[in-house]
Amino acid sequence: MKEQVIINATIYPGGTNEPIENGFLRFGETITEIGEMSAFTGQMNELVTDASGAIIIPGMIDIHIHGGYGVDTMDADPEKLRFLSENLLKEGVTSFFATTITQNHDNITKALEAVRIAKQQGISIEGVHLEGPFINVKRAGAQPPEYITDPDLELFLQWHEASGELIKLVTYAPELKGAAEFEKLMLERGIVPSVGHSDAVREELIPSKASHATHLYNGMRGLHHREAGVAGHALLTPSVQVEIIADGIHITPDMIMLAYRLKGAEGICVISDAMRAKGMPDGETELGGQKVWVENGEARLENGSLAGSVLKMDDAFRNIIKFTGCTIQEAVQMTSSNQAREFGLTQKGSLLAGKDADFVWMNEQLQVQKTYRRGVEY
Repeated sequence: MKEQVIINATIYPGGTNEPIENGFLRFGETITEIGEMSAFTGQMNELVTDASGAIIIPGMIDIHIHGGYGVDTMDADPEKLRFLSENLLKEGVTSFFATTITQNHDNITKALEAVRIAKQQGISIEGVHLEGPFINVKRAGAQPPEYITDPDLELFLQWHEASGELIKLVTYAPELKGAAEFEKLMLERGIVPSVGHSDAVREELIPSKASHATHLYNGMRGLHHREAGVAGHALLTPSVQVEIIADGIHITPDMIMLAYRLKGAEGICVISDAMRAKGMPDGETELGGQKVWVENGEARLENGSLAGSVLKMDDAFRNIIKFTGCTIQEAVQMTSSNQAREFGLTQKGSLLAGKDADFVWMNEQLQVQKTYRRGVEY
């Protein structure tokens, strides 16, 4: 691959690195050099692009996405996952966790096998988020209740093997029978346990090993003045990373601000929780075999429950800034750097020499103009 260099850009490297007001980024598949324009020296035969007025951020990482653009992880189709990946790149998402939903055992197995094949073909899946079926039926939300069950260690290991050991994150209810043994199993395999679709009280959660909270406030026992619940536990526990669906629908902006003030940018992962209907016209669609209606940016089951979102990650990036007043640097932390750190994605999440050349070119209005994944422009 011919080496390229982008010059005269405002660069947000991510992590704890300070923004570069007028910088350059030299890259092939990986980043070879980054710095201030004052230190820039041109090289023979490299392709130079002047990005005056542009903002460069690390590629976004969506760790909770069921699908979009007519595709769902549960379709169990590697080619459809490729199509999803290509469309996510247009939003600035260079890595994602294909997310399952509670379903029968065979359907989950087939979905995981398809993810394994898709990953082997080199698309931008970096892992699997297994959402259910080991959750509390009282907090099922849009998870089909008929397939919800207590943790089954043998079944989980079969699924982990089917995925090619790509399961990185599991949403489960810590109050269920067998949850403590399940937590131990996940931690032994480097999998992050995430409390979600849970009706636990805080007393039940204090001994839990959950270090992540799935779509904060949604699908969990909420805040109450006599019981902190799952939401309160997640907000009060420094070791718990919380997911935020920043669409202004799942969580009112005031409650997003509350989470931001309590957790700080370092404690939040912005997610889409998007489903098949993202990028598609309003109307009838489905999630986990259930009918869903999409209208004015809201996806709901027949009973009125929210059924995932149609949120694009570039909208989420702009929204988190709008709702919290955070800096672009903090928005980068919440959409990329935190995810890379939490899940050991050592080549992702920041723009430093030796890292993958995964980055997004935005205009001054923070709209995606181009996305690069491993140095290839999309």
